[in-house]
Amino acid sequence: MSRKDTALRYMIEQKDYTRTRVDSGIELYRKGNAAITFHTADGSALPEDITLKAEQTSHEFKFGANIFMLDEFENEEKNRIYREKFAEIFNLATVPFYWSDLEPEEGKLRYAKSSPKVYRRPAPDLCVEYCKEKGIEPKCHCLNYDNFLPDWLAGVTVEKHKQKLIKRFQEISERYADDIPSFEVTNETLQTYCKSKFFHEDDFVEWSFRMADRYFPWNRLIINDYNIWYPDNFSNRHPYYMQIERLLREVPRVDSIGMQFHSFFPLADEARKAETVYNPEKLYKLMDLYAKLGLLEQITEMTIPAYSNSEEDEYIQAELLRGVYSIFFSHPAMEAIIYWNLVDGYAAFAPQGNMAAGENKYFGGLMRFDMSEKPSFQLLKHLFNEEWHTSATVKAQDGKASFRGFYGDYKLTVYVGGKTIPVDFTLGKKKDNKLEIIL
Repeated sequence: MSRKDTALRYMIEQKDYTRTRVDSGIELYRKGNAAITFHTADGSALPEDITLKAEQTSHEFKFGANIFMLDEFENEEKNRIYREKFAEIFNLATVPFYWSDLEPEEGKLRYAKSSPKVYRRPAPDLCVEYCKEKGIEPKCHCLNYDNFLPDWLAGVTVEKHKQKLIKRFQEISERYADDIPSFEVTNETLQTYCKSKFFHEDDFVEWSFRMADRYFPWNRLIINDYNIWYPDNFSNRHPYYMQIERLLREVPRVDSIGMQFHSFFPLADEARKAETVYNPEKLYKLMDLYAKLGLLEQITEMTIPAYSNSEEDEYIQAELLRGVYSIFFSHPAMEAIIYWNLVDGYAAFAPQGNMAAGENKYFGGLMRFDMSEKPSFQLLKHLFNEEWHTSATVKAQDGKASFRGFYGDYKLTVYVGGKTIPVDFTLGKKKDNKLEIIL
C-alpha cells in the first residue's frame, strides 16, 4: 500500500460519517443568524431600495501558530516574508514566555524589544507589538513550565521556588495582562523529567492556578498537555482527565483544556498511529469525553509531518490537515486550533536548515525552508479565508434584512438612494446578533 493509502485510510473509510458530523457541526456551532433592522432618523417611510452587503473580516474562532521565528531568520527578506505570511492566515499567535530564556540571569529580564537575541525566543514586547499591528491575538506560553527553568533556580527549596514564581507572575501580569487575553498556566505536567523539587509536590498544578487566578483575574487560564490521543486514554481514568477533574474541585477556575497534537513519530510508525490520530471517530470520541468536564478545548500545538519535500508527501500533509482541521473546527467544545511551526527548518532541537535533526526531520511546517508556500499553507488559507468565510448580499424587505454567517467581525455596507453607509458589526456565538441602522 502507498503512504497515501495508509495515512489517509481512516479519513477515507469514514468519509460519510465525517462529512455528516463535520458539516452539521460547522453549521450548528460556527455560524449564526444576523438580524438587521433599518429606521429613518426622522421616522419617515423607508426607501424601498435598501441593499445590505456583509463581508467577514475576521473569525471568532482562533486559528493560530507559534510566533517563535518573528525577526529570528538569518536575513531580512525571510523576516519580511514571515511577517507577511503569518498574518495572511492566523488570528492568534503563541508567544514564548519560557522562564529560562526570559530571565537567564536573575533580575535580567528579556521582555523589551531591545533585549539580547535568543534563537526561537523573540522578546514578548516585539511579539505583542506585531500582533497589535496585524490584529492578531497574542497568547502566553507558559507561566509555569518546569522543564524550562533558569539555571539560577537549580536546587532551591520549594518555598523559595514559589516566591520566585509569585514574582514572575506579578511581573508578567503588570506588563501583559491588558494585552494578552489568554495564559497557559501549566504545561506538560504528566512528564517525569522536570527539574525542580516543587514539581514533585502534590500541589504544583493547583498552586499554579490559584496564583494565576490572583494575578490574572480577567484573563483566560489554560492547562496544557500532550500524549492524550492514544487508545488507553479514551476514558475518564486517564491521568490528564483526572488531573483536570481534581483541579476543578480545588481551584477557583480553569477556562480551557489544552491538547497538544504533535505527530512526532517515525514514518515507519505512521500506518499504526493513523488508527488513532488520523481516525475521525476516535478524535471525536476524545473531544466528546473531555467536553463532559464543562470546559472549552484548544488544540494548543499541532504538527502534521510531511517527512520530505516530495510532491506526494506534501500533498498527504495537506490532506491530513484538511481532515483534522475540519474535525476540530466542527466540535462544539473547540475554540482554537494552533499549528506549531510555520516554516520548515526552524523547529526545536536542530540547527537552522538541518532537515535531518530534531523536529526539523518531520518536515512539519506549512512553508518550505526557502519560504515558499507548501500545499498545506494554501489549503489552510483557503479554508480560513474562503470556505469558512461569509460574504453575503441581501435586499431588505419591510425594513429588515438577515443573513447567516460564520461568527466573527464584519464590514457591512448599506446601499440606499445612491448612497453607501459603512457599518462595523460582530456576529458572536454569545451575542443576540441584532443591529439597528439609522438611515
